[in-house]
Amino acid sequence: MTVTRRQALRLLGVGAALSVSGCSLLGRTPLPRLLASSAPLPTPYTVPLPLPTVAKPHKTDTTTDYYELVQRTAEVEILPGLRTPIWGYDGQFPGPTIRARSGRRTVVRVANNLDAPTVTHLHGGHTPPESDGYPTDLVQPGAHRDYVFPLEQRAATLWYHDHRMDYTGPQVWRGLAGFFLIDDDEEKALPLPSGERDVPLMICDRSFAPDGTMPYPARPDGPGAREAFMGGVFGDVILVNGAPWPQLGVDRARYRLRFLNGSNARTYELALSPGGKLVRIAGDGGLLAAPQTVDRIRLAPGERVEAVVDFAAYRVGDHVELRNLADEGAQARVMRFTVERDARDDSAVPATLSRVERLDPDRAAVTRDFEFNSGTMHGHTGWLINGMPFDVRRIDARPKLGDIEIWRLTSDVAHPVHLHLAPFQVLSVGGERPSGPPEWKDTVELREAQTVEIITRFTGYRGRYVLHCHNLEHEDMAMMSTFEVV
Repeated sequence: MTVTRRQALRLLGVGAALSVSGCSLLGRTPLPRLLASSAPLPTPYTVPLPLPTVAKPHKTDTTTDYYELVQRTAEVEILPGLRTPIWGYDGQFPGPTIRARSGRRTVVRVANNLDAPTVTHLHGGHTPPESDGYPTDLVQPGAHRDYVFPLEQRAATLWYHDHRMDYTGPQVWRGLAGFFLIDDDEEKALPLPSGERDVPLMICDRSFAPDGTMPYPARPDGPGAREAFMGGVFGDVILVNGAPWPQLGVDRARYRLRFLNGSNARTYELALSPGGKLVRIAGDGGLLAAPQTVDRIRLAPGERVEAVVDFAAYRVGDHVELRNLADEGAQARVMRFTVERDARDDSAVPATLSRVERLDPDRAAVTRDFEFNSGTMHGHTGWLINGMPFDVRRIDARPKLGDIEIWRLTSDVAHPVHLHLAPFQVLSVGGERPSGPPEWKDTVELREAQTVEIITRFTGYRGRYVLHCHNLEHEDMAMMSTFEVV
């Protein structure tokens, strides 16, 4: 059954919640909505870094691994001495990590034991449309859905999270997110750090009430308040794997750190203090062609980067902070590593990591333009693509299966843009071509008043998918577009 956006909103009970101010935001950067914690906060670097549990398949056969995840409420200790209610996969925040193998079919049954509909999206997955998590493919309370992931794709750090239309922001804020890691033969053949030295790090921001709850704000009334909300929701406590400003004890050895920006709206610029080098080895879509040694890593919401840090450059007893250079005060702190011991290290970072095909823009069948801006929808100000709010009835592009296309993305204010199904390469940023070999991505940051050209090839599956801003409040306020591969 096809429904209009208005009908869908009525069915989901969110029509009133979506109303935003009628004042124009064109040419202005909306201020973020920063929530200040009133709970007692721990001293930074006193809470141990937790590692998400690794899910185990409940059944396997010659082609497929089968998992079951239950979305349910739980109370967990995030701030020391307080219990925080969450919505979590298996009652955990982050949810269990799924470790899968490229080319091996993975089926994840998601059962909804919450009191609200959900949708689960494998972010970065090359996935058939019926399992991609289209925002109106709802799993109702008490029901379940089998998500089928063929995983015909490269090794990469992916993540799964809620994707319910108009409610992605609050439902991810409450805890519905987890890692999904894929490996393959190419990656396994490399002498990269592994085992306990391969560490996934989900970075996000939250705020806490005195009783330890993580309240997500109701969309406020009043032009000024609504404008502030439209910048996105920010917390004042930085969590890593669900812990506030944690600490991890490490060996004097190389570690592979898998950074994920799981925040609703905050962008990070990660750096080590005292100054140290990060050897970037992978991005959203897996291994780079060659390692890149950098001083900092910028991560917009939804982006992932893998980096190797060699703690042998420090002495036993040294503390190494992971800082956020994009902020000040408490939000400039992320976590701390404490070098605890000497240890044997057989790992290495090879000069060549992978072969990355470069897509040829001369073979592009079409170039499409997508403008991400603010404007009016139904008499109110909202976030739009090409001047239109998301509408489940409308198809905005019909790329052909197998075709290469160039998509030109233009912003008014900053927008992290995520493309479902098809990994892409960045052709140009602000008219300038990036140097070095290409890399595969699925999320790209548009800075304010910027144009980014991406090139992609649509393979694998026909059907409908979405392109959207991954500032979750922008996404929830209709900054999403449907395309159909034909």
